[in-house]
Amino acid sequence: MAPRKIIIDTDPGQDDAVAILLALGSPEEIDLLGVVAVAGNVPLPLTQKNARIVCELASRPDVPVFAGADRPLKRKLVTAEHVHGKTGLDGPPMADPTMPLQDSHGVDFIIDTLRDQPSGTVTLVPIGPLTNIAMAFERAPDIIGKVQEIVLMGGAYFEVGNITPAAEFNIYVDPEAAEIVFKSGVPLTVMPLDVTHRALTNAERVEAFRRLDTNVGHMVAAWTDFFERFDKEKYGSEGAPLHDPCTVAYLIRPELFSGRHINVEIETQSELTLGMTVADWWRVTKRPANATFMGAVDDAGFYDLLTKRLARLP
Repeated sequence: MAPRKIIIDTDPGQDDAVAILLALGSPEEIDLLGVVAVAGNVPLPLTQKNARIVCELASRPDVPVFAGADRPLKRKLVTAEHVHGKTGLDGPPMADPTMPLQDSHGVDFIIDTLRDQPSGTVTLVPIGPLTNIAMAFERAPDIIGKVQEIVLMGGAYFEVGNITPAAEFNIYVDPEAAEIVFKSGVPLTVMPLDVTHRALTNAERVEAFRRLDTNVGHMVAAWTDFFERFDKEKYGSEGAPLHDPCTVAYLIRPELFSGRHINVEIETQSELTLGMTVADWWRVTKRPANATFMGAVDDAGFYDLLTKRLARLP
């Protein structure tokens, strides 16, 4: 089977970086057409820079990186330096990237790629706020029916919120964009906190990255060492969730995940629950299903896959 063509839309973020590396380490299953940065964990000047740093870390400066939206559709940008550090990739010092940022806007790249590729052959993998995807759909509605699938990290149901009591960060930052995407009719697969909080790092898993004894292995271990501190303090957990790589892992080994095809609506009005993913997990409404909302992951299988694929990188 030919590798699956994907575009990663991202706001790196240590876990976003690992998701990109997992894709680059899996050429049999994944054909990464490009990476589009969005403002989210940190502002756009840093997310586009970080995306290029990650591609260069993997010795893949050939992967085109684009800058997309620098703010949500209707709201002031909320960022997460308290989790990811002031650069978004805090941890070991890293040199500035030398590979170029592409001249065209990331939203135009998404539109042009979906128009140029055969219908149903490109999967969008948004692992940050959904601003770029929503802008592309609003600007070029003809591309909506051409998307094979959207596999996104965002939302929560049983785990409720991580940026507010009710909302997960990616959805909260731009709920209006999320509403557009969830109402688009594109097949959606959602990796919410309910899954990612079951895919925690621990001392042995981080050490397995370090034992790879590669530039990538040492960097991922160091990023994880930094990233863990927030979740350990907040949740009292043994480690931290690597949220975003769950999306790419699903594309490689979907059997690692299970969930339900249900209706998911986005709250855009309430000050109290803004950005909440109202997931009809128990199917108590008559609203039509619009998303496969994952609820469980084989965490041992996930980390085994991740470590083996990272081992392929320099």
